Amino acid sequence: QVQLVESGGGLVQAGGSLRLSCAASRSIRVIDVMGWYRQAPGKQRELVAAISSGGSTNYADSAKGRFTISRDNAKNTIVLQMNGLKPEDTAVYYCHARWILSAYWGQGTQVTVSS
Repeated sequence: QVQLVESGGGLVQAGGSLRLSCAASRSIRVIDVMGWYRQAPGKQRELVAAISSGGSTNYADSAKGRFTISRDNAKNTIVLQMNGLKPEDTAVYYCHARWILSAYWGQGTQVTVSS
């Protein structure tokens, strides 16, 4: 089992920045992939960014050049640094972990970008 707790969401103006953190209940060194998804009202949940245990990253096209995902193994935490935020980035952001063929989700954190 892996518990995930997100923090760092909030309200920001367009062009601003936010930093989302996700703390895991166990060592993330053994977790195959961790990442961030988001879900806007009336839309499906979509991948924003992911990072493997080896450090490889994957970004949605909408996130490339603006968002950066990183992991701190010592703190069992991953971070999503979001710069140049746009109103269309408004959504609930969920931390995700894939470990031993199971998927785990955090409770979500709201990100609202005003125009």
